[in-house]
Amino acid sequence: MFNITTPEKVGFSTARLARIAPVMQGYVDRGQTGGILTLVERRGEVVHLEKCGYQDIATQKPLEYDHLFRIYSMTKPIVSMALMMLLEQAQCHLADPIHKYLPEFKNVKVWEAGKLVAPRTPPTIKQLLCHNAGLTYGAFGETEVDKQYQKVDLFNKNQTLAEMVHKIASLPLLYHPGEGWVYSVSTDVVGRLVEVISGMSLADYLQEKIFAPLGMVDTSFSVPADKINRMTTCYGETEEEKLAVFDPMIKCAFQDVALYSGGGGLISTLADYLQFARLVRNRGELNGVRLLGRKTLDLMATNHVPMELFPLTIANPMLGTGFGLGFSVTMDVAQTQEMGSVGAIGWGGMASTLFWVDPVEELIGIMMTQYVAIEPIMLQPDFRNLVYQALT
Repeated sequence: MFNITTPEKVGFSTARLARIAPVMQGYVDRGQTGGILTLVERRGEVVHLEKCGYQDIATQKPLEYDHLFRIYSMTKPIVSMALMMLLEQAQCHLADPIHKYLPEFKNVKVWEAGKLVAPRTPPTIKQLLCHNAGLTYGAFGETEVDKQYQKVDLFNKNQTLAEMVHKIASLPLLYHPGEGWVYSVSTDVVGRLVEVISGMSLADYLQEKIFAPLGMVDTSFSVPADKINRMTTCYGETEEEKLAVFDPMIKCAFQDVALYSGGGGLISTLADYLQFARLVRNRGELNGVRLLGRKTLDLMATNHVPMELFPLTIANPMLGTGFGLGFSVTMDVAQTQEMGSVGAIGWGGMASTLFWVDPVEELIGIMMTQYVAIEPIMLQPDFRNLVYQALT
């Protein structure tokens, strides 16, 4: 599945990469996650591949490299790319108002000072892609808009994406489009735009235009019955238990799904996501197949959020980090307080998964695990720093 090269051939230290595994094992031993896969690639060569822990703790099934993970928000870069593929064909434009394609957004209002008012400008496709269209998740604040989001059961897996987006359009905007930055359900709306503009379901579009060309054979919105034995158990912290089952391996929430959530609905494997990351690293091309123009990828990998809205904040401020069209973008390495490079792009998922592509170092890092934290743990920054300290 993976060909491992001698790290020294591409500027890594074998001894220093060996520091990764015991730190990851420590997170498992302390009960902070069930199991972890880590991979590092440089200049097209995999130099580190390790696994630790369990697919399922109760049964003590060890974690394997072909196991399936809920990648949650690591769905967003893939779906954002899908829309940019349509933009390349002049089927839409970044400045287009959303209501040009989704009429339900025509009369959307902003909640301002306790009343509903018309937005100063209509939300646009670009604002959806970089999360400053005025939408939210309803999970990171206690505003009146957040409370309304919490009431409408946005993520019911038995509804369609069209039905979900109709609910979103019925809710007020948190702020005037372009005048704030709040991590949001924007990419679910992006997924619906892909459906309306292409005339295909989001699942079919991704399969035909991205997964099949890249050989991503295990990435989908629903776990097929013949693959359920490869699904991992997802854990999370509760008030009663440090490592409670958040979503089980069998009878998990990712079976028989009607909702193709563009913001967090995909399951995938380490090998599959590596193919997508390689496409990003190669600026839109992989193994002779070009899915996206290199300048389109460059545009996606550029910060699009006005500096006056910094620092961008989800649960905590993302210091030194901007947001492009589907990816985070490292703007100031010193402010991030992590090792890295200006221009590195990537994103993570709710269950502590992570990927990034560093064009300066020609580097890809991917971590797959399944742990939904209440309070942030240092797993992701630890992995990043352990990768960079091993460069020679």
